[in-house]
Amino acid sequence: MTIPAIRLAGVGKLFSPESGGTVTALANVGLEVAAGEFVALIGPSGCGKSTILRLVAGLDQPSDGSVSIHGGPPEALSRAHKLGFAFQDAALLPWLDVRDNIAIPFRLAGIEKNMPRVAALIELVGLTGFEQARPNELSGGMRQRVAIARALALEPEVLLLDEPFGALDAVTRRQMNLELQRIWSATKTTTLLVTHAVDEALFLADRVLIMSPRPGRVIEAVTVPFGRPRAPAVLREAAFHKLEDELTAALIPDANDDAARIQPIA
Repeated sequence: MTIPAIRLAGVGKLFSPESGGTVTALANVGLEVAAGEFVALIGPSGCGKSTILRLVAGLDQPSDGSVSIHGGPPEALSRAHKLGFAFQDAALLPWLDVRDNIAIPFRLAGIEKNMPRVAALIELVGLTGFEQARPNELSGGMRQRVAIARALALEPEVLLLDEPFGALDAVTRRQMNLELQRIWSATKTTTLLVTHAVDEALFLADRVLIMSPRPGRVIEAVTVPFGRPRAPAVLREAAFHKLEDELTAALIPDANDDAARIQPIA
């Protein structure tokens, strides 16, 4: 039996805010991501999508259930520097240029900088000619390209993306979706994306997992039927809009809708 790259089994997560009481962020979450697969998580705000990424990254521990990467603890992948993470905020160091921002993971891992690797990533994300530019000289989309290149610097086995384009305008976001598809197609890195944009999830992912309101749980898994590579024209197809509408409806289920009766995935 093939071991999934990422597996959450019966995962629950409780938080105890300073105001008192207990908040159940996740309840009985089950999901699997195969090696080389691109999976998107969508759900209403506060349903625990980012919490799942933190659990997979080993930045937090589940209150119930288990989280594994390639059958082992997430911390093992982090210690091996084989986990890449990119956030909505590119979080670049303002005093470093593009090349040195991408090279940061080498320094953090205590290994010699691989500048040929950095140069290849700059080319991969389409920033050739901007190697010496500082973050304040770059557009928002360009800064996110740097952040993604940095996340790929150590050739991670798993890439986690938390709303990486959420702060961008609609046109730039669409362009970055195309760029991310191109980058993923070149690397085939196992990827888990959190997004609020249903069209973004459908355009980028192999599968889309829908989460319920808090306490978050996976209530539906949808295999995206569109082939790769996906041209922008797919966004205008009737089949794309139909599936987008269905997924959007599943995010806000009504008591009388079939979506409300979807059972959690074990």
